[in-house]
Amino acid sequence: MAKNYRSQLVGVFGCPVDENPTIRVQEAAFAAAGLDWRYLTLLVKPEDLADAFRGLKAMNFAGINLTVPHKVEGLKYVDEQSTEVQLIGATNTIVNRGGRLIAYNTDGKGFVESLREQGIELTGKHIAVLGAGGAARAICVECALAGCQEITIINRNHKRGEELAELINEKTESRAAFARWEGTAPIPSCDILINATSVGLYPDPGCPDIRYEDIRPGMIVQDVIPNPADTLFLKKAREFGATTYDGLGMLVCQGAIGFTLWTGLEAPAQVMRQALEAENQADS
Repeated sequence: MAKNYRSQLVGVFGCPVDENPTIRVQEAAFAAAGLDWRYLTLLVKPEDLADAFRGLKAMNFAGINLTVPHKVEGLKYVDEQSTEVQLIGATNTIVNRGGRLIAYNTDGKGFVESLREQGIELTGKHIAVLGAGGAARAICVECALAGCQEITIINRNHKRGEELAELINEKTESRAAFARWEGTAPIPSCDILINATSVGLYPDPGCPDIRYEDIRPGMIVQDVIPNPADTLFLKKAREFGATTYDGLGMLVCQGAIGFTLWTGLEAPAQVMRQALEAENQADS
């Protein structure tokens, strides 16, 4: 019997992308499932995205993840959009089915699932979200569909913030409002505060410019950034009594959904979590 030396390829397009730890999560899952698959972390500049998608098809990738800044622009190069992508207007997971590229979005679903794993239900909650980009759009939509009562979107780009609030109000049962982020942003009274920006992502050591004294004891504060896991944003929030959660849980949950979309198999979620935790401990 002839041997097969070709590995099935998937990966991520991003810029920057060097700090993205998804490779550790997915390759641990492939090994656990006995799959000869490889996950490639690929630096793709915005001006090269069209060429990257052509290469994706030409090299028969099974799919690709999209991260900053490609989650919205990537929709130009797909053949089909899932229901949630049509609603959100952004994608982070592409599946190649016989040369047809189908766009999905696992960001928001992974976020909601990671909260549920911590025993946090969203029904009736008021959340405040920093940002209105691809990740923020996914999180806001999925939180609304999960039963959030009220969503405040805090963003510097007025047009994007207002469009996202309008989307939530028109397409879901939740109420949404846009708050302008000019200078140091005040934080409304809310149950959950979410940083859905890239501020604080390695190698940026900073944190969002917000009024941290507005954070009250017991407020849940969540960052979507996985590297570093314990961001300055979370550290400052804890100083004011918040209960904080990092971006690792969201990364594992969305990665598990992506694994299943690509392979058709149930994801070994515990293996994926252990791989990410080991990676995080090695860096600490």
